[in-house]
Amino acid sequence: MPNTYTQIHIHLIFAVKFRKAQIQPSWKERLHQYLTGIIQANKHKVLQIESMPDHIHILFGMRPDQSLSSLIQNVKTESSKWINVNKLSSSKFHWQDGFGAFSYSKSQLPQVIKYIQNQEEHHSKKTFIEEYKSILDAFDLDWDEKYIFHELL
Repeated sequence: MPNTYTQIHIHLIFAVKFRKAQIQPSWKERLHQYLTGIIQANKHKVLQIESMPDHIHILFGMRPDQSLSSLIQNVKTESSKWINVNKLSSSKFHWQDGFGAFSYSKSQLPQVIKYIQNQEEHHSKKTFIEEYKSILDAFDLDWDEKYIFHELL
């Protein structure tokens, strides 16, 4: 798209289905590389990625020629297939429906990168759900408890 200039930075968060702790330390770096490859193949730029056993954070620069929902559907579908084909999880792997996507200015990127890099430290003090709700609140979003990522009851 000639004469189109954008600077769109998205902090993406999504969870393993039922928030099961399926992402294992033994293969999480390979998962990060695979996810980065999918995003790059769609011509976006990964700036930071980190996962916990039950969810993932990805900060990326987004081009405007693809919808966010389309990209995320592709990322989730392809990575789930890859995890299952390679038998990385002891049970069938699925990402939970839905996601959080939050935009940041260029000046905020160092703080967001540091935040994503320090996930283990954050989660020693806060659960994923507490973290997620605090992000929703920080962005002043209306949210409904029934649509928050839930565990298998």
